[in-house]
Amino acid sequence: MLIHPMPDPIALQLGPVAIHWYGLMYVLAFAMFIALGRVRIKQPHIAAQGWKKEDLDDMLFYGMLGVVIGGRMGEVLFYRPGYFFANPIEIFKVWHGGMSFHGGFLGVLIAMAVWARKSGRNLLDVYDFIAPLVPLGYAAGRLGNFINAELPGRVAGDQTLPWAMLWPDTNYPLWPNPVFLQGLRHPSPIYQLLIDGLLVFAILWLYARKERPRLAVGATYTLLYGCARFFTEYFRTPDWETTVLGMPITSGQVLSLPMVAGALAMLAWAYTVKQKGRAPISR
Repeated sequence: MLIHPMPDPIALQLGPVAIHWYGLMYVLAFAMFIALGRVRIKQPHIAAQGWKKEDLDDMLFYGMLGVVIGGRMGEVLFYRPGYFFANPIEIFKVWHGGMSFHGGFLGVLIAMAVWARKSGRNLLDVYDFIAPLVPLGYAAGRLGNFINAELPGRVAGDQTLPWAMLWPDTNYPLWPNPVFLQGLRHPSPIYQLLIDGLLVFAILWLYARKERPRLAVGATYTLLYGCARFFTEYFRTPDWETTVLGMPITSGQVLSLPMVAGALAMLAWAYTVKQKGRAPISR
């Protein structure tokens, strides 16, 4: 039997300033965005489009705003509107965790649209460029969720599952006498780290190494994530759940279905519509 390690969510205390592991995971995500982006810029089909390191640094600033603002507002509006509207000050306490991927996804799309307009880039080329840089950052965020003991999994049907674990109830203090949720549970943040993050990254990075039709890479990421998230939701305790055609469907699955449908439409467009060439941008 495994027990959640319940690490201290504060990684470093500097007087009155507390540095949380959750925040450090975002720093790691942004660092990986830059590192992978510099590798991607050197790929021949990307270099031919005139991408530069300065573009990457500039996009990161806009992307950070999109992730943080969109992710938090997604959590507020999609998952816990009643709680946050009753406690509005909690909206700003992002170090407590609670960031919606779907909200962050929309936030980044908007931020990149603003950057594309500012820089004179084709918006679809921007989406194609950044898509392979996203999944590892997502994986880092899920590691932060695990450290914070957020997003508990469902009770494992097989209580002898080797990696099922006792999960702390964060409504109570974790020390010195933690209270645990009932039953051994799937470590769902780890599932999402591995499947929605690392597996999606590996597939997409290989796919994006060669030139693809405009929007195909961005659409492929959207499709892969939507499908992966729909699957891993079966192991996660849902924030809310409804019934469609007699079948239960979770909040994450409801939000992922439009991603899958939209991605399929975008892929059909990318591979069937005649597109103009992607000439290097002149500045």
